[in-house]
Amino acid sequence: MNTPPLYRQLANHYLDAIRSGTLKTGERLPSIRLMMEKHAVSLSTAVQVCRELEDCGVLEARPRSGNYIRQPDTLPRSAPIALAPALDTRAYVGIHEQVCAVLKASQRATIKVNFASAYCAPELYPLKTLQDNMIKSLRYNACLLGTAGGACGNSALRNILARRALASKTHLAPERIVITNGATEAINLALRAVTRPGDTVAVESPTFYGLLQILESLNLRVLEVPASAHTGLNLQALQRLLQGPERVKVLIVIPNLQNPLGSIMPDANKARLVKLCAEHDTVLIEDDTYGDLVDSEQPLSTLKHWDRTDNVIYCASLNKTLAPGMRLGWISAGKWHDRVEMLKHAQSRGCEALSQLAASEFMRTPSYERYLRRLRKTLTQQRQQMSEAITRYFPLGTRVNNPQGGTLLWVELPRRHSSIAFFHEALKVGIQISPGDIFSNARRFDHFVRIGCGAPYSPRIDEAVLTLGRLLQHQG
Repeated sequence: MNTPPLYRQLANHYLDAIRSGTLKTGERLPSIRLMMEKHAVSLSTAVQVCRELEDCGVLEARPRSGNYIRQPDTLPRSAPIALAPALDTRAYVGIHEQVCAVLKASQRATIKVNFASAYCAPELYPLKTLQDNMIKSLRYNACLLGTAGGACGNSALRNILARRALASKTHLAPERIVITNGATEAINLALRAVTRPGDTVAVESPTFYGLLQILESLNLRVLEVPASAHTGLNLQALQRLLQGPERVKVLIVIPNLQNPLGSIMPDANKARLVKLCAEHDTVLIEDDTYGDLVDSEQPLSTLKHWDRTDNVIYCASLNKTLAPGMRLGWISAGKWHDRVEMLKHAQSRGCEALSQLAASEFMRTPSYERYLRRLRKTLTQQRQQMSEAITRYFPLGTRVNNPQGGTLLWVELPRRHSSIAFFHEALKVGIQISPGDIFSNARRFDHFVRIGCGAPYSPRIDEAVLTLGRLLQHQG
């Protein structure tokens, strides 16, 4: 099949946004100049996009004002909402007992330097701006704290999230976004919407230990699929799994800056993954928590962008990019929206309104993009400094990944070292790390550790890395 010309691809991009409700009647389309910058296209291509939209009857040019979305005579309707199929109950298989032991040991220790956190240091977040926005929101909404919020969340925030998703060519209808208490609740709701206890769920290996805890709490059986620090999930291994005798109900993937590997899945792999899951009737849950921390001016594509069968449930969060204390996440569940909305209402009702208002007030301004650019630049420097220190102080044979964004490094130690023993030795001197063993149930990563780089590099941080290196030298 011939690929449509670029101007038609972009026109379809905006048409999809209009059909989903992300761009509404009466709203202004980005100017020709902005369209050229945003999509890196020529003047003639941007003009052709507008002409194509005019020919489709969805755009009108207003003299000295710009191009505006208009109500067409007819606009194709969205696909009908389908009910989730009946689910079979399977036997429960436990997942991972060691996670809780590690977390409890950390809670008992006196931590001086925390390398286990995936968050940025508090001073890197725009806390003053958010606090000012909260004060302003309370000033103009005197009854805010005395009023319960809607089950799906603040409409202004949902509109902003849908608009921002357009940058990655991801079309999310604002009215079908549900605000959640972080990505943890979003993934929890997604799993509860499409599984029953005993169902089989496939995950990347290694993967975030918090996900393993969610799966264990829901009595779900887990199968691990190998992933690499370069391209993420191994699609050949996944295909063999899906073609096997065991029915895989769900696959959960972090395609952009996978935790803990830091991998970014290539677009060709994303497209193939979405198609593969659709062919095998395996629901694909996407966690895009780290997408805004990628070192790129152009947002990376999501799995949802490649979804043509409404088989991808999109989950994301502002916990890593804006403020972890706000606990703001969201889910766009497609054909499972009604069930997710019901589960959210039954589980925790609506999310706290003040944080949503403060976040939306900031995110609607150009200052938010400038803040993200500064944050990405700062994190790049911190990762580089941490990587150099690990190379300098850790034993010969240590290898460090090179993620293109985020706050995490995945470190491979010489095989003679145990990350669990290393973890306990580090706790004794007040340093917390994440042992590789908790990122899998297969016990294949005991010679790996995850190191957080969210804090500005300082003499205190350098001394802590030096101390970790000495502990490893003694352990070896």
